[in-house]
Amino acid sequence: MLVRGLVLAAALVGLVAFSVLLAKVTLTPSPASEDIVTSNLQPGRSLRQYAEDYTFLAACKQAGGNVLLGVPFGLLLPFFVPRRLRMIRTVLLAAVAMAVVELIQGALVQGRAFDIDDVILNTTGALLGYFVLGRRISHRYYT
Repeated sequence: MLVRGLVLAAALVGLVAFSVLLAKVTLTPSPASEDIVTSNLQPGRSLRQYAEDYTFLAACKQAGGNVLLGVPFGLLLPFFVPRRLRMIRTVLLAAVAMAVVELIQGALVQGRAFDIDDVILNTTGALLGYFVLGRRISHRYYT
């Protein structure tokens, strides 16, 4: 019981720390980009733009960075989600959290815009984190 409590406390600290880092990375103004950013509500549009306008490495960094941003949600949220329908709930919570971040970016942060592809990539990262490690670890400590 003590181990379970310590693991849950560590997961909570990790989730809070990640949330602070996420806010710092995604909600920092980018005034230099203000004239070139546009919102994207069409799934796949940004991904096509990465493929057409960037080098392969730059496109991988852009898309991969968005996937990596979602991984901690897949690792940490399962500790706080009941076992029944855990994967679906984890993915939905991650998608909602990332959509909220994107909405805040688009509405309030200078030089940033809402991009549905970012939400999709972040959610994919959460799913990846869940399947790689989150499911197994949380299963041990959640009753």
